[in-house]
Amino acid sequence: MNAQLEMKHVTQTYGDGSSTVSVLNELDLSVYAGEFVAVLGPSGSGKSTFLSAAGALLRPTRGEIRINGEVLGDKSTSELAELRLHQVGFMFQNAQLLPYLRVEEQLLYVARLAKLDAKEAKRRAAELLNRLGLSERRKHYPEQLSGGEKQRVAIARAWMNKPAILLADEPTASLDFKRGKEVVRMIAEEVKNENKAAVMVTHDERMLEWCDRVLHLEDGKLNERGGQIG
Repeated sequence: MNAQLEMKHVTQTYGDGSSTVSVLNELDLSVYAGEFVAVLGPSGSGKSTFLSAAGALLRPTRGEIRINGEVLGDKSTSELAELRLHQVGFMFQNAQLLPYLRVEEQLLYVARLAKLDAKEAKRRAAELLNRLGLSERRKHYPEQLSGGEKQRVAIARAWMNKPAILLADEPTASLDFKRGKEVVRMIAEEVKNENKAAVMVTHDERMLEWCDRVLHLEDGKLNERGGQIG
């Protein structure tokens, strides 16, 4: 079975000579369809660099990254942008919704960028919003939504183009515990519904019960501490 995301010996260094700093150090990771992986690590451990490399936003110093079987190192800048649009869904600490677009329009805008068929895009948006309990909010603007609702819209938007993998950067950081748990549960459910993969970077160990694997970013590598959370 091919991994949705595969990272082999990925190394990211900054500086040169005696001042060289390795943020990622021969990092390996494979994430498969239907799998939801959490990555924990303290501030400064390289979580943002890891996500940037995994999402084709950063070319690592060394190593190989594949998304849905496609080798990123072989691609030009424009090809990487196209790959991100179709193969990677992003979620952030704040939903980063466009304030002038209604909920449904947030999803359709992404579909237009990817040049999806308009009728199919409308159907897909309705399906996602229904699954995430947002059908009655589809005509609302972001300012009319709660924090949890905004993050649910962000989940729907991230899955809109049926990407191979969703990358979530501290998606519960701006939410209280109850709403945060709800958002993580919905990400997990959509991983199964879509039969795709997701990686969530978080510092909050209370959000891990819905994850299939928990990895720790330490010394530039990902380690699974015997399956223990924490």
